[in-house]
Amino acid sequence: MLLNLRNPIIFFDLETTGTDVAVDRIVELTYLKVYPTGKEELKTIRVNPTVPIPRKATEIHGITDDDVKNEPTFAVFAKTIAGVFEGCDIAGYNSNKFDIPLLAEEFLRADVDIDLMKRKFVDIQVIFHKKEQRTLSAAYKFYCDKTLENAHSSEADTRATYEILMAQLDRYADLQNDIDALSKFSSHNRNVDFLGRIVYDDEGNEIFNFGKYKGQSVDDVLKKDPGYYGWMMNGQFPLHTKKVLTAIKLRSAFGKQV
Repeated sequence: MLLNLRNPIIFFDLETTGTDVAVDRIVELTYLKVYPTGKEELKTIRVNPTVPIPRKATEIHGITDDDVKNEPTFAVFAKTIAGVFEGCDIAGYNSNKFDIPLLAEEFLRADVDIDLMKRKFVDIQVIFHKKEQRTLSAAYKFYCDKTLENAHSSEADTRATYEILMAQLDRYADLQNDIDALSKFSSHNRNVDFLGRIVYDDEGNEIFNFGKYKGQSVDDVLKKDPGYYGWMMNGQFPLHTKKVLTAIKLRSAFGKQV
């Protein structure tokens, strides 16, 4: 089976210094770019995160400070990676909540302008959890009848993710071989920012999706509590969330899109 693609799609996985999108860094990135013809391109890149890799992170992915001390930083090849991702839809395992937001943060830190929000996202974990409720290794065994060797290496996880999606399409007759449909099925919310701190309501209005103002209009909150903007900008929120919040604030102030 070939994926029914309008655009190339990139399956990718990150190994990182931790799980906090706002502060942690990439130490390894693997992408598998699949074209509408079925052609595939696979590449793994090691990254110097410029910060120490915690022992707990190393215990998961096996990458140490010594392994990456002579590798380039993300900023060195950020434009190249942006070029690879440009015009592609994006897929991963738990990618909507972690890998895509963290990758977007790294692009922002490197001052590389790429609007990933324009792309379609397919999160294989969400499809799996909606259908079966298991982990990546169990998903690989369940769908592909294979044991996932070298779990938590980005290359093994990336390849497994691709294979699982193909097996999911074979297994579920109601799962459309269409990236638009897969993107909608594997999304929980209509996010405005990557982590879903701000989402769209049923009418297409931006609302907060956390904290004391959860469910309330961002415009209304910023008008009645101007200090909330400053609190978020000074807090440990992802750069992309702050960028989105600032754009809404400026749009409200000047009455136009910014």
